[in-house]
Amino acid sequence: MASMQILWSCTQINPQGCIRYPHVNDSDRITRKSYIVRFQGGVVPNLDQGKKKLRVLIAGGGIGGLVLALAAKHKGYDVKVFEKDLSVVRGEGRHRGPIQLLSSALAVLETIDQSVAKQIMEAGCVTGNRTNGLADGVSGEWFTEFDLLTPASRKGLPVTLVICRMTLQDILVNAVGSNILRNKSKVVDFVQESSKVRVILENGQHYDGDILIGADGIWSEVRSKLFGWQEAKYSGYTCYSGLTNYVPPYIDTIGYRVFLGLNQYFVASDVGNGKMQWYAFHGEPPSSAPFPEGKKKRLMGLFGKWCNEVITLISETPEDMILQRDIYDRDMIQTWGIGRVTLLGDAAHPMQPNLGQGGCMAIEDCYQLILELDKVDKHGSDKSEIISALRRYEKKRIPRVRVLHTASRMASKMLVNYQPYMELQFWPLSAMGKRVTWKNFYSILFTTCCGEHRYIHSSATIAPPLVLVTHKHYRSTPKAIVCRNCTTMPLSQRKSTTNIVIPRPPNHQQP
Repeated sequence: MASMQILWSCTQINPQGCIRYPHVNDSDRITRKSYIVRFQGGVVPNLDQGKKKLRVLIAGGGIGGLVLALAAKHKGYDVKVFEKDLSVVRGEGRHRGPIQLLSSALAVLETIDQSVAKQIMEAGCVTGNRTNGLADGVSGEWFTEFDLLTPASRKGLPVTLVICRMTLQDILVNAVGSNILRNKSKVVDFVQESSKVRVILENGQHYDGDILIGADGIWSEVRSKLFGWQEAKYSGYTCYSGLTNYVPPYIDTIGYRVFLGLNQYFVASDVGNGKMQWYAFHGEPPSSAPFPEGKKKRLMGLFGKWCNEVITLISETPEDMILQRDIYDRDMIQTWGIGRVTLLGDAAHPMQPNLGQGGCMAIEDCYQLILELDKVDKHGSDKSEIISALRRYEKKRIPRVRVLHTASRMASKMLVNYQPYMELQFWPLSAMGKRVTWKNFYSILFTTCCGEHRYIHSSATIAPPLVLVTHKHYRSTPKAIVCRNCTTMPLSQRKSTTNIVIPRPPNHQQP
């Protein structure tokens, strides 16, 4: 479920992951050979071709694991999904509320299984056909609006919607089938051999397969076994969420709105069936301590002086419907797998929720992985071909996911540093690489040579690993800012830097 779309254009114009979905009549089967999907710059046959019985083991029965299982089932693969507890969606179903499915993710679902996609769209609440965007938290005035309908219509894509996670899970579980899905089956270890990979469950049972896909979320056991245990990174923000039976007067014109404030922001979205879902983000240390005065009273203390739209939603929500969780993510890693094992979704790239892209990226991961596995049949199914398919999947997905992962962190910093006098300019990705001067700007977001992103203030103090070639260049062109590992790289070989700029406020003196 989305809270903002600062870089929504990433999902529309990124050449590494652009999906074009031509219209298909309801009466047409999604598997017919004339149906094509443009992905990774090529035209690929649909998923019904090929008879290979690849043994696919999937750890995790969340959205990513279930979508992958559905796609693999339609390919004729021997699929097994192991989930520790479907009833709670790994303990986060209630906390996370509805999920947003953008046009690109819906197009993938339609490609995999048109009947399932139709059920999802009928059960969901379309928000992309209404006004969405950012607003000032105190005044309630619109700050900027996002057009999600026009790009989808031009490309023949389904329109962005939100859907209850549990409803989405039920649809996918029924489509995958109980013969494939094993509940109360937690993967705790695996062993790779030359001709197979063996998963070991918590109850001592084990199963063999050709590949293992870790789709077991941010606290992935598969990831920790691959690369060692690493602590997740606390974002600096906790999230209060609420679901209320309330229909605001603006329900027919506004899909979702993000109200901005300093060190906090508030997201409100229509989720259908006469309900509104909201999320209140506030910068504070992580804590599981109870709230003696109640979470609603705590929220009224934080947002009580904001606009009526925010105050009303909090007031209309029962205390027992207000939940709280701390927000974590992980740094991007350079590879997602070793040998016959790879990762998918939050296990590979957990993101902060402020772009509403986590579930969509997992769904796209599934599609790309199936495309690569399909190529194994054409070149033989020996060990090297299977492993090569997994590495190709990672290589093709990591650049696109890195952009969205970084954007979610960037967006978080921008949102909580909002001031009413600021004005944001959102540039398309095609503008990256153009020379931009420092005039009239007091801060900027950079992508450095090696792909790392940092937020840099106008003071000349830049924390490692970023350095300045010269202070003069810092005042004139961002091309002088590079990471320490790339300081010897010629300027002509350095990647472009700027993507989002924030004009300085009136009368601000540049240091």
